[in-house]
Amino acid sequence: MDLQALWLTLRLAATTTVVLLLFGTLLAWWIATTRTRWRPIVEAITTLPILLPPTVLGFYLLVLLGPHTGFGRLAAHLLGHALAFSFSGLVLGSVIYSLPFAVQPLAAGFRSVDTALLEQAHLLGASPFRTLISVLLPLSAHSVVAAAALCFTHTVGEFGVVLMIGGDIPGATRTLSIAIYDQVQDFSYAAANRTSLILVCVSLIALVLLYARRGRKDPSRA
Repeated sequence: MDLQALWLTLRLAATTTVVLLLFGTLLAWWIATTRTRWRPIVEAITTLPILLPPTVLGFYLLVLLGPHTGFGRLAAHLLGHALAFSFSGLVLGSVIYSLPFAVQPLAAGFRSVDTALLEQAHLLGASPFRTLISVLLPLSAHSVVAAAALCFTHTVGEFGVVLMIGGDIPGATRTLSIAIYDQVQDFSYAAANRTSLILVCVSLIALVLLYARRGRKDPSRA
């Protein structure tokens, strides 16, 4: 078992999930509440990573993070190192790649909240942000949990994007999915099987916890 790859994968998944819950909540809130004509365009861009092949997304991110773009040079200047082939680059790529898995459940949860409650909060003088924190998020807790579970498990299983952006650097960018690829390439099928079982167990546990919580919230089961 590649413990370095396991630790890196869990750290990447946890960091990506936290970032997406913060940024994705604000974006989903905007999508669910705005009436601007730009909303369909933003929703389409947000959903695009689901449809794009991971290698395509990874290629464009690799070009963006490289030293030949203004963004890549600025990031290297601020961080002291290039984003490509670094853990920071993996986080950025994972956030973009898993963005739909955070935004869509959250936006659906926000839309399911009774608008009368939002109007009452507004009449009581609550600001839009206060309404988000005190009304929308508590009433959409199941969506928050779903978004967190999906983001975490999706990041744990990433392959194409992390390989394109980070390469295969032991202890720095080699995740469990890349370790499985290396083990298969070396015909170490027993090791690949053990590593694959870890990914299966992590994903299964996350889904069981998610559906168990949903079952407790379902009034029809009472």
